[in-house]
Amino acid sequence: MSGAPTIFDPALLALRQARASRMAVPGADFLLRQAVDELADRLMTVNRHFARAVDIGTPTPALAEALLAGGQVGSIERAAWTHGGGAEALALEPAQFDLAVSALALQWVNDLPGMLTQIRRALAGDGLLLAIFAGGETLMELRTALAGAEAELRGGAGPRVAPFADIRDVGSLLQRAGFALPVVDTDRITVRYDTMFHLVRDLRAMGAGNVLAERDPRPLTRAIAGRAAALYAERFADADGRIRATFDFVSVSAWAPHESQPKPLKPGSATARLEDAVNAARHAALPAEKEKGTD
Repeated sequence: MSGAPTIFDPALLALRQARASRMAVPGADFLLRQAVDELADRLMTVNRHFARAVDIGTPTPALAEALLAGGQVGSIERAAWTHGGGAEALALEPAQFDLAVSALALQWVNDLPGMLTQIRRALAGDGLLLAIFAGGETLMELRTALAGAEAELRGGAGPRVAPFADIRDVGSLLQRAGFALPVVDTDRITVRYDTMFHLVRDLRAMGAGNVLAERDPRPLTRAIAGRAAALYAERFADADGRIRATFDFVSVSAWAPHESQPKPLKPGSATARLEDAVNAARHAALPAEKEKGTD
């Protein structure tokens, strides 16, 4: 049983995503499409064929279809986690795959360290994890506007926008899960809308509404929503009046350990002193510096 706190309501998340699938709003998957394209591009930089792949939690088949079309993946299985006892569980056998991918799904995991550990176990030696999920300052403008409006009109603000993983923590989580050679970076995407209400409409169409387990049961009143929209426009609008919405994509790449991978040198195993290397570099540079000075 996981000791991780329950941040998200999995049943509500499933309902919201099912509703989004039924709505099928044209263009509402623009962020997912961008994440899929990015993951496909990153995989192309790896000079290798992956016979067995698994897609962890991506909301649609778009990622699986893109990777199969690229020709680097022999087969790909789509896997979703189940919930029991407060923890997410993947029904995957150990060392079953040589590639694991995920697009815009892991931000909904209550126990991210536990999930990464399960993905690591499902990878064979020298298997690769590539994933993109929302993190960092995603939707910080919406969070600020809603909290400000509720504080003004209710005297306090309830949780409305999910917390997101800090990129500075993700690398250590990958190492803690047993991955080798982790690489983590972030890409900030700024989307502009006419009003806050247009942003909220898009979030609903994505299935990305409020699914916090400790969400405020009181609905937003018209007065609070209107004040939040006004605060949003005051603080986060461009010169043309359109508002900005931040989405931070956290991209991770990591490998299941294998004896063929490069290993760091043991402390004290160096055969030359740093001071000697620095002095040698200085002496090598002297003639060039002198020649430059006589021109």
